[in-house]
Amino acid sequence: MPELVVPDAAERDDLGAFMARAVRLDQAAAVRLRQRAGGGRVDIWVSTPFDTLVTRSVTGSITPSDLTVSGSELLAALAVVGGERVDPGMPRDLMWRSALPPTEGWRYVDQVPASLLGELTDRGVTLAREHTGPQGTPPAPLLDQTVLTVSGAGLDVKVPLRCLFALSGMGFVAGTADEPVKVSATDAWLRMDARYGAVVRRRHALLPLLV
Repeated sequence: MPELVVPDAAERDDLGAFMARAVRLDQAAAVRLRQRAGGGRVDIWVSTPFDTLVTRSVTGSITPSDLTVSGSELLAALAVVGGERVDPGMPRDLMWRSALPPTEGWRYVDQVPASLLGELTDRGVTLAREHTGPQGTPPAPLLDQTVLTVSGAGLDVKVPLRCLFALSGMGFVAGTADEPVKVSATDAWLRMDARYGAVVRRRHALLPLLV
């Protein structure tokens, strides 16, 4: 039987808040739980409607070591059990359709004030309301629009609006002027680390396979 063990009560509460926000964004969210190499921590990954991944980690263990479950089921288990050992739900590995970024090769680029990201997000929300598509969602070209370029470590990293929407939707930043959000990158991936979690996205679209 799958089992998630998170000994610290505060970390369980934080994980519960993380899952509540993820499920609010997408009721059908899939959650991937992976034991970090070397043990001791579990990385939690969720795919969002903004075509980004969001992640955080907790001290603990997951059995099996790489497992996908329903976000709603994990949230319910965290809310009901209240102890350090949680049944995360039935394995649903076929629900996971996203590649995960590498664990190595990341380069620190720079930090961005959370207040600046908040201002850019607010502008993006205004534009999204003016250009809502027939499905009630902003068009992809708007979400893909670069709102910020962060430079450092020999890289110019373009941050699309969809990453800011994911940061805001997950409540990862408090929005104070002196709170930094760390930007790091590989040749293929972008990562933005804030106080309560991180947003990760490919920097370049994958080329389609020609058969």
